[in-house]
Amino acid sequence: MLAPLKRTLRFIQQHPLAKKHLLKAYTNFFRWQLISRFYDKAIPIKFIEGTRFLAKKRLTGITGNIYVGLHEFEEMSFLLHFLRREDTFLDIGANVGAYTILASGVVKAKSIAFEPALSTFKLLEANIELNNLNKLVTCQNIGVGERCTKMHFTQNLDTTNHFELTASEDSIRVDILPLDFFYPEHRPAMLKIDVEGFETAVLNGAAKLLKDPLLKVIIIELNGCGEKYGYDDTKINQQLINLGFNPFKYDPFSRELHLINTYGAFNTIYIRNIGFVKNRLINAKPFHVFNEKV
Repeated sequence: MLAPLKRTLRFIQQHPLAKKHLLKAYTNFFRWQLISRFYDKAIPIKFIEGTRFLAKKRLTGITGNIYVGLHEFEEMSFLLHFLRREDTFLDIGANVGAYTILASGVVKAKSIAFEPALSTFKLLEANIELNNLNKLVTCQNIGVGERCTKMHFTQNLDTTNHFELTASEDSIRVDILPLDFFYPEHRPAMLKIDVEGFETAVLNGAAKLLKDPLLKVIIIELNGCGEKYGYDDTKINQQLINLGFNPFKYDPFSRELHLINTYGAFNTIYIRNIGFVKNRLINAKPFHVFNEKV
């Protein structure tokens, strides 16, 4: 019990926005701990710019936003500053849809959200319905991989659900489709890939899509999880560089991009056509979070 509490409080203390508003962040955290004890079902919570999401106890894929405004501040702010109404956003490993809500609920871009875990997918659909986004968002209860097939996927691990090479009591068989199956009908400007180590398979199934010059940004989590499938994050980094992408860190307050030597420990923003992207960031409409205009 104490270890998770310490991790959460450390996360709040180190969060770029929350550490400027620690009293508010701590108040939000302890208020949610109290409220969530009285509700078994998910309840609607205010999010950004009039959007909402459903939250309940132990739903860590979304509740971090309650404490700090935007759980993944740099990446989520980048999405809000980069995307435009005319864009398409692909959310691969959408969980319950935080990024999709921002892309379609705030920016009004079109989104396709992929989530294989059935219970998580139902909450994703409920969040889309809650925000009246059915005309902008297509939800796919499938996995994304290298080819059309079926694989075992865990169901009850929240943000750490993942593909399994052999069946377990917690997994079910799910359909897998490559991203190129959806191309060129859907030509995204931005991908977010959070698939707990299965990133190599996702990219291998997107050869045509990745070469499309309309695609400018890939936000991808590279944290070593791919080793269990025999994948190497350094090869992903080189693959993206070969396609014209380079890894960056983003400062939402100054709207400045900083080129980094390699991928980060978690999410990394890969960008190509940097001039185009910078122009969008500079000219983006600001959003409000924690009483700040970002």
